[in-house]
Amino acid sequence: MKKFMLTVIVVFLTLNIAWADADRPITIEQLPQKAQHFLKKYYPQVGLSFAKEDSDWMSKEYEVVLTNGAKIEFAANGEWKSVERKADAVPADIVPQQIKDYVKQNYPDARITKIDRDRRDYEVSLSNRLELTFNKEFRLIEIDD
Repeated sequence: MKKFMLTVIVVFLTLNIAWADADRPITIEQLPQKAQHFLKKYYPQVGLSFAKEDSDWMSKEYEVVLTNGAKIEFAANGEWKSVERKADAVPADIVPQQIKDYVKQNYPDARITKIDRDRRDYEVSLSNRLELTFNKEFRLIEIDD
């Protein structure tokens, strides 16, 4: 039984490693429709530097880098997961109003240069180098500098 379990674990790890690095370059037309719509809405005049599909054995994600330096990550369904700009602000329309209000009230001279979202929280990076984490109810739960 121990040998069988060890064999199963080794096979599982081997398959996971084989699938883990399945990145492939793609075109904008190969992105999910929601991702294409996002790019057309928020970056209509910006060219594509590169796009890639990142597949592993259980999920698929997409990464897009635009010629203006914007980096956007999308989930398999095309919903944005992360938007990052080096010096400029991310599109204001994608930032929840409660987060915009908090940043405006507490850091009026700062811009939101990155936003990440997942099932648990939102993380934003500001132009003043602070990183703020909000829960799904938009309550601030962490500040990192």
